Amino acid sequence: MIQFEEMGLDPRIIKGIQELGFEEPSPIQEKIIPHYLQSPGDMVGLAQTGTGKTAAFGLPVLQSIDTDVKVPQVLILSPTRELCVQIAREMELYAKYLPKVDIVSVYGGAAIEPQIRALKKGPQIITATPGRMHDMVRRRKVDLSSIDILVLDEADEMLNMGFQEDLDAILAGTPSTKHTLLFSATMPKEVATIAKKYMTSPVEITVGKKNAGADNVNHIYHMVHARDRYAALKRVMDFHPDIYGIVFCRTRMETKDVAAKLIQDNYSAEALHGDLSQAQRDFVMEKFRTRGVQMLVATDVAARGLDVNHLTHVINYNLPDDTENYTHRSGRTGRAGRSGTSISIIHMKEQGKIRMIEKTIGKKFEKKPVPGGEAICERQLLHYIDRVAETEVDDSQIEGYMSAIHEKLEGLTREELIKHFVSMEFNQLLKYYRETDDLNAVEAPAGREGRDGRQRNKRDNHNEKNIPMTRFHINIGSKKGLSPKDLIAIAVRATGKRNLEVGRIDLLRNFSFVEIDSTQAGSFVQQAKKLTFDGIPVVATESDERPQQKQRFNGDRRGRSGGGGDFRKRNDRKRRR
Repeated sequence: MIQFEEMGLDPRIIKGIQELGFEEPSPIQEKIIPHYLQSPGDMVGLAQTGTGKTAAFGLPVLQSIDTDVKVPQVLILSPTRELCVQIAREMELYAKYLPKVDIVSVYGGAAIEPQIRALKKGPQIITATPGRMHDMVRRRKVDLSSIDILVLDEADEMLNMGFQEDLDAILAGTPSTKHTLLFSATMPKEVATIAKKYMTSPVEITVGKKNAGADNVNHIYHMVHARDRYAALKRVMDFHPDIYGIVFCRTRMETKDVAAKLIQDNYSAEALHGDLSQAQRDFVMEKFRTRGVQMLVATDVAARGLDVNHLTHVINYNLPDDTENYTHRSGRTGRAGRSGTSISIIHMKEQGKIRMIEKTIGKKFEKKPVPGGEAICERQLLHYIDRVAETEVDDSQIEGYMSAIHEKLEGLTREELIKHFVSMEFNQLLKYYRETDDLNAVEAPAGREGRDGRQRNKRDNHNEKNIPMTRFHINIGSKKGLSPKDLIAIAVRATGKRNLEVGRIDLLRNFSFVEIDSTQAGSFVQQAKKLTFDGIPVVATESDERPQQKQRFNGDRRGRSGGGGDFRKRNDRKRRR
């Protein structure tokens, strides 16, 4: 591997990056920097986010400018204000030992007058978002005729965000002799069009495979019913006590809703969406960067260009509509050579989208069950014990209190003390997960299936929550006016459980079948004998029989019970008809 010292970089630049901890160049830096320094020209760099692209173009850019000339020589365009500011900040650090380098950031969401004044001073390097730079060009507050190098960073995201017209207008004011460096995580046809339109015989340098996901990111999905998506999110976060990442939502409304729920449930979370002012956005981002908050809940647009290192997880609360956006999402973790995990919470109809994403990124997803309550409690407890064991003890701070502490605790054995100690911290969590449901949606294997896609097996009936079900033969059918709701009402009345889980119902002319939670089977048989329907005593018997003529219903599980033991009279039916 070639080292920075061997690339032909100015020793003052090398000194600056060494102070930042740069030891060896990343693959994109190793390919881009020496190539541009030796053969300046148009280049297309394809690499995932977090692979060191800023230094890849930033270091040769710094070496190429004339610090004695006070005119814009380099324009760096990026899709978001956060990335724009981040690039400027990093460039200033690289240039720490270079004299007279002036770098200005121009972006929307902030007062324009200070930026205009900064441009009048003639900075050599401008980092900007397309919208605000186009505004400056229209106002004639910047002259781009002296630009030698144009950098388009995360070009695919700029196009996804609708900056095509802004880019066209900006590039029209730059000289045709400039060198254009285009960087992108993916290479959609729109980016290829820009390369063809505005670049001259560009050299394409690809690190990894085009449009591929980062090699050090694990891709996992949990399959649940749509209604259980938020409950699954909480379990994922509880299962990873040290989680630090981003939850991606599809809309800003969903972002607000999910963040509000997490905060209400005492999770360390904040929302990032387009309705925030710049000051609010900066406040949220500063909290997130300094780990004052564990989870950022954001839309794709709001999170584009975020440059935050050390993220452990990305959680896709919803899969993106555009499969290429998944590449950008997952690329927020596993940066700078670290490993990361991208978790997607999907429902059964989204399995096809998982397959499409796999083809796009060239990686396979691993399907895992949503963590159960027992596993979560064990993980949380052991994590807490590890923290306690690793806590540094300063005897000088607590020595004076030890005798009083011993006196308070002398009646407790070692085991009792540990139990009290753990219970004080985890009673609420343990209580919450004591009797939680299994959230995993069950795929239907090949074989006999109901209309709702769930397998029907004589010896192993389960409902959509994977609760064991028992099938019963009922001696009354549609000929007597029995409806699915009436049958559910009988089951609710007999078991006394208004939230009774009811599975498949087969309503035939002279009799019926119903599946209910197996734990309620005994009481159902005994209590059903005391009930009547339209004057007919109800008889429920356990059955494996399958009806030859099927009229399948998925009943309303809320149930409905009537007064006394008779559920419906004939005159009630006539009125309802």
